[in-house]
Amino acid sequence: MKQEKFEYDTFFHVYNRGNNKEDIFIEDKNYSYFLKLIKDHLLGVAEIYAYCLLKNHFHLIIRIKDKNEIPVKYVDKIHLPFSNFFNAYTKSINKAYNRTGSLFQEHLKRNIIQDENYLRNLVLYVHLNPVKHKFCDDFREYKYSSFLSYTSDKPSNLSRKYVLELFGGKENFIFQHKESMIKYEGVVNEIDDFDY
Repeated sequence: MKQEKFEYDTFFHVYNRGNNKEDIFIEDKNYSYFLKLIKDHLLGVAEIYAYCLLKNHFHLIIRIKDKNEIPVKYVDKIHLPFSNFFNAYTKSINKAYNRTGSLFQEHLKRNIIQDENYLRNLVLYVHLNPVKHKFCDDFREYKYSSFLSYTSDKPSNLSRKYVLELFGGKENFIFQHKESMIKYEGVVNEIDDFDY
């Protein structure tokens, strides 16, 4: 699949896995630290719409901001915060677990999301991913995805309003997830493009 270049005001599905399919999250605190680094490094250039973190891979749905919304130091260098983010996470894991070398597969995968229907299906796919990979039986119980944030009223760094409107409100957001769970194999297999 062609590697897409980050573009302004564009939605992307960003994902990657551990080098040699190794785990990138070893214990609970790693997931929290990964999310903190997203906040520290990526929120200046991107809005976060959904995420799911699994032991050996992750998924993010983002929108790269308009050029005039991005800090001047990153204009024409949108890739830099992503590079800094993954380097910071890799260094922390390498130090904490006495390892060396690359943590992630060589290239960050990213695909442009060109329409709202595909965006809706991706949100469902990302939130159902823990079930697909047998980390849980019920996606609503998985604590390392953005689903729980969408059903909460607590403050969040997610662009919740846009996504909930995309689904026609919170009740329909929850309903469509439950419906997709019943037939999730169709949604998952339609979008999945590499073997974890």
